[in-house]
Formats: sequence, C-alpha cells, structure tokens
Amino acid sequence: MTRFLTPSKIGLLILIEIYTEAAVPTASTIPFLSFILNQLVPSTLKRESTTSPLLSRSSSSSSSPQSLPFLLELNDFETLLSTHPAASGFPGRTLWDQFLQKLWGIDSLYALHQFFATRSHLVAKTPEEIKRDIEYGIPEPSPEMIILSRNSPLGGFVRRSRVEFERLRFSHGQALWMALVRWRRESLDYYARRNGVRGRWVGDKALEEGEDEWGLNATEMLELIAYGIPDVDGTNPRGVSTDDVEKLLEFQVEQMQKFGTRMPLDLQENFRKALDESIMVPSLSHYLKFLDAWRAGDFTTSFDNLHRYFDFTMQNRDRLFYQYALMNLAVLQADFGCFDEAIAVMLETVSTARENKDMACLNFALNWLYHFGKTHPKLLAGFEATNLLGTEREGLAFLRVKAKETGMWTLWSSSLLSEAKLGMSTGESVSTAFENILRSSQLIVDKNLKDMMGQQTAMLSALWARLGVGVLSRQYCDIFLSCHARYALFDDQLRSTCRVAYLLTEKGCYDEAMKKLEGLDENSLRSWKDNQYWLEFRGIIRLKRDLHRDNLDGADQLLSQLLQFTGGQTDPDLSFEIDLLHIDYLTRRTDYPRALAKIEELASSLDEDGGDINLRVKLLTMKAILQAKSGRPQKGFSVAVRAASIAWRARLIPALWSAMGAISNILNSLSEFHAAAAILASILPRALESENCSLNAQLYSFLVDAHMGLAGRAEAGGLQRKENLTRCLEYLDAAFNEYSALEDIKGQCEMMAKKATIMRIVGENVLANDYASAYLALKSEAALAKA
Repeated sequence: MTRFLTPSKIGLLILIEIYTEAAVPTASTIPFLSFILNQLVPSTLKRESTTSPLLSRSSSSSSSPQSLPFLLELNDFETLLSTHPAASGFPGRTLWDQFLQKLWGIDSLYALHQFFATRSHLVAKTPEEIKRDIEYGIPEPSPEMIILSRNSPLGGFVRRSRVEFERLRFSHGQALWMALVRWRRESLDYYARRNGVRGRWVGDKALEEGEDEWGLNATEMLELIAYGIPDVDGTNPRGVSTDDVEKLLEFQVEQMQKFGTRMPLDLQENFRKALDESIMVPSLSHYLKFLDAWRAGDFTTSFDNLHRYFDFTMQNRDRLFYQYALMNLAVLQADFGCFDEAIAVMLETVSTARENKDMACLNFALNWLYHFGKTHPKLLAGFEATNLLGTEREGLAFLRVKAKETGMWTLWSSSLLSEAKLGMSTGESVSTAFENILRSSQLIVDKNLKDMMGQQTAMLSALWARLGVGVLSRQYCDIFLSCHARYALFDDQLRSTCRVAYLLTEKGCYDEAMKKLEGLDENSLRSWKDNQYWLEFRGIIRLKRDLHRDNLDGADQLLSQLLQFTGGQTDPDLSFEIDLLHIDYLTRRTDYPRALAKIEELASSLDEDGGDINLRVKLLTMKAILQAKSGRPQKGFSVAVRAASIAWRARLIPALWSAMGAISNILNSLSEFHAAAAILASILPRALESENCSLNAQLYSFLVDAHMGLAGRAEAGGLQRKENLTRCLEYLDAAFNEYSALEDIKGQCEMMAKKATIMRIVGENVLANDYASAYLALKSEAALAKA
C-alpha cells in the first residue's frame, strides 16, 4: 500500500490534464470539475448515509458528485466522460476516448515516471522557474492552455502527487504500476476496438517489444512473474492508499459520532484488511476502536483504546488536546455508571479548558454538567460543580450567551430548548416555552442544524401532549421519523419511535407498537446503550399488556426484571414509568399499603430533586384514586384538589382531567351526584382529545356511578330514573369499548357486572343473565390466558 498515490488518483491527474488542454466543452465544465473536486475537497462530499462507501457503490446511471463512491473505479470515470463530447480531436469522440488514450499511453514503468515528471507543466511556475526557463530557452505554454494556480485545489493535488511519487521507493513504484495495469484492464477491449490496436500486450511496451526478441513462451513467463495471476495473488484491486485509509477513518468516526451507531460487521472486516496492508497504522484507528467498543458496552477495551489514541495525539501536539481526552473519559465513565469519577474528570476538563482558553470545550463541559445535574441531582450535590453555573436558569442563560458569542449554534439551540424544558417542568408559562422553542427553530433553520431536529420535534411533541392534543403530539414524531431521522442521531430516532409506540399503547394498539420497535435498524441497535433502552421499552409495553389482561404472574416476572433497571444508569422517564407500573401492579394485587408507600417514596424523591411538576401531579392523583379503592375516598379529597389546582396553573391538561375525575369520584362517595355528573360531562369531550383509553374509561366509569346515584334518588318508575339508567347503559358501553381497546379484562368485567345489575333493576332478567354470562366468559378467558 502506497502512502498517497493510487490508480484512481492517476486517473484524476489525467482528467486535470484534459481540463488544462481546454478539451472540455463549456457545457461539460461544471460536472467535470465537480467530479474531480468531489475526491479532492472533503467538504464537498455529501455524507447523508451511515453506510460506508467501501460497501455500497452508487448507481452508475448518475454522474453527479453526490452519487460517487469514496474510492473510484474505472467505470465511474466512464459514467462521467462517455456522455460528454471532446472539444478537440476527431469528430464523434468523447472525453472517455481521450481519457483512455492518455491512460493507455502510460505503457511502461518508465512512461509512468515521465507522466509524473511532466505534471509540473500544468501548474503555474514560480518567478525563479520562469527565469530559468528563459535562460534555457524553454518556450512558454500555449495561450490556449489553462494554467493551474499553485494554491488551488487542483494545483495543490498535482504538486503533492508529483512529490509523493518522487518519494516512492522502487518497489512501491513498481507496485503502483502493477495496480494501474490491473485497474485499467477492463477497458482494454473498448480501447483496442476504437483505436484499431492489436496485440496481446497492449499498454505494455516492454512485453510488446520483447516478444520478438525473447519469443512467446519467455514473454508469457515474464508476464506471469511481473504481474502474477489475475485476481488470484491476493492483490487489492482497489489500490487503497494510506491517505485513503485515513480519510475513511475520519469519515467513519464522523458518522459514528453523528449518528451514535456502531460499524457493521462486514465493514469492520474491510477496515481490518485495509489496516493490515497499511505501511503505518493511523492513530485515529484507535479512536475508532474506542467508539465501537464504547457503543458495544465493552468498558475495558474502550478505556484502553481511548488512552492509546490520546497518548499518540499528545506526543505529536503536546497538551493541546488534553482537555478533549478528559472530556471523552468523563462521558465514557458516566455511561458505564462510574458517576463520581465522571464528575471529577469533567470538573478537571473545565479547569483545563479554561487554562487553554478553549471556549468550545469549556461550553460543552458546562452543558454536560448541567444536564448531568438534572438527571442525577443527588450525585452532583456532593461536588462543588453547582457553583460553576449558579442556579439552573442562570446556568442556561450563561451557556446561551457564551454559545452565541463563540458561534456554537448547536449549543445555543440546545440551551433554548433546555430553557423551554425547564419552564415546562416547573409549571411556568406555556407561551414562554413556545417562545424558546420558536427561537430555537429559527436558529435551526438559519444555520441548517439538521441534527437538532430530533430534540426540537421531541420538545414540541411533549408540549402538545401536556396540552392534551394527542394528535399533534403523534404527528410531530411521525414528521421527524419521515423527514429528519436520516440526519439526526439514532438516539433521537429511537426515542421518537418509542414515543409513537407509547402513544399507540395508550390506545391499545400493542401489536402495532411492537412492530414500530421491531422496525428499527438492527445494526444501529447493536449499540449497547440504545439496545438497553429498546429492551426496557419493549418490556414496558409487554408489562402493560399483561397487567391489562390480568396476567399478574407474568407481569410479576417482567416487573422483577424491569425494576433492576431503575438505578442511576436508566433513563429517568423510563424509570418513572416502571415505578408507575409497579404501583399499578400492587393495586391490582390489592396490596394497597405497599402501593401507597411506593407513591410516598416517589413523591419524596421528586420533592428533594426538584422533579417535573407533571410527575408530581400524577402521583397526587394516583394517591387520591388509591384512597378511593381502599374504601376511604374522602381522605384523598384535599390531595385531588391540590393536584387539580397545580395542573390548572401549569396547563397540564390530561393531568387536570385525571385529577377532576378523582374529585368527581370523591363527590360520588359524598352523594354529590349532580356536581360529579356536571364536572365529568364538561371535561369528557376535551379528555377524548388526549387519546388515552385508560383515562377515558375511568372517566366514563365515574360518570356511570354519578348517574346511578341520580337514578337512585329519582322516583321509582319515573321518567327521570329511566333517563338516568339509559344514560348509564350508554356510558357503560363507552367505558366497555375503551377497556376493550386496552384489553383490560378487569375493567370489562366491572362494566359487565354493572350492566347486569342495571338490567335486574329495570326487570330485564334475560339480559341480566346474558351480561352475567358474558362476565363469566371474560373471567374464564382471562384464566385461560394465564394458563
């Protein structure tokens, strides 16, 4: 493997020569130069896919730069050049013919040396070189010839190629010649047919002239010795150079950091083979191994490769990148649960970045400390890191201002979204949250921050869910997955998919929710952290289904596994959802003391950590409903009123409806049926917008109880009693449908029992028996499902 030169780079040099000879028509100049610059200027590469160009070659039907692979083959040149006529030469000839004429004109190793020696004529000469040419009588270039600037991308490439060839050892130069012979072999038939060339050894002057002197057999033997058996000797036909390997490593590191995924297994094998052939192993390969081991959950290997990479880096660049080594180490330790060590290292990162005046690293470290403090407030309380940013709002304002000053647009947008999230979690004005989200959206559009669209849409989805508009919450997730997922981190795609699956679960679409999760990319799920999150979410969906189906034994097994993930390494939202399901499980087991103790424990933890106000309202509502289930509904009145008051001030609409439902249930227990029915009738239309079947069924059930109470107070046989009983049946059907969508056996049985009771009251004994039979059928179905 050479350090820089490959057959494809020789092809690019020929293209540059054709361009300088003014042989390219004006209409073909832009695609012609774009093809060259696509390989010479890395910033022009359009990197939209996580698949490496080593594995996926673009369609040959398009010659646009965006469709080119990273390593060129001969057919890529043919795709570009065969469609453009040559501006000079024979009529009917294309640029492809002119390209092959020059390519096959390199007919020996000596001709290859001559080819590189004459490249200096393509570049503008220095004043000393011009003066020397005048002294030697060398004529000036033709006025029609295009002279390349020495500092232009084309001129710089030509100059470097010539220098790199002069540095080659003889064996490496010979290997480059042999690789060129193999690379151009597939165009032999076309070249011979178009130029009327005959002979076995076209393009090899030494063998062609030696046949007359040595004979056929000796020439064949020399060819076999010089070039080996085609495609059998193991020579890499791509001609990959060390420079190409370094660019591929940079590309893959960028993709892994951008999308948060691991390398595919077949790509790992290709990289290993390429590195084995390399003269020297680039230090970036250690960082690539670190990222892959980190994503795989291998702490030891990732730790070793991180140290190995930064050992090489700091040997060459002193301590310039020491703060980045610390920053990577802190993030690595935090992901593997070494929180105390991670905080200490990140604080050292802050100090080092300040010392080196690296504002980008400093802002990132402070941003990390802020978000880590929000996730693990108790852990950060033991350190002095809280003094770095002051209060949460002051810290976010500081990060926003510094990000704006240093031009860190991503951090600026993230700070605005964090301010919106902070306002939502503390129950502040919804308009302020919308304002921050809008400012972040404007910044994303102005600066084309495609990787921020995941956080933007997630914030909007959460905000609309809190406002009780479930359709918009789902649509923002769908928009992100359809339009923006390919530009964002896989973590954002995973969380949006899980959000959609959660919304489907609330409507009882368990199979569809599981299909959403199963449809995620398998290779991306090879990442340890993402795979853990995916497994936990699948377990939550299965646990919900088992609880609704009254399969408490199966739910107990799932719950015991999920409760192991409620430690510091688990996502806080998932941890809280698991705790809520644990409370639901204890309630269904009628273990009310343990359920109440669990609620008190969670509420105390949220109060200490300053948790989300929405979560606190949920716990208050659950506590009020649990008091009602345990036969003491009046004891939860003050709790329910407090929950409703907080939800109203913070505009937590679904939580407000749930709290008002709990108040209505308490009013029913106090025989205030008119007030309960009025409350429920006013909130139910808005509650249906949330698309939460569990909440809807619960509200319909409370409304049935209210009208049953009104019917009991009415005169026997009177119109008012009949009207209230009719409404009871109507709302029972609605509640039964909601429970059926959730596959909630216990809820369906309760509705059937209430229907049978009403039928007996009105004297419909046949229907009462039918509903009783349906009740027993549901019970037996649940028993069979458990078995």
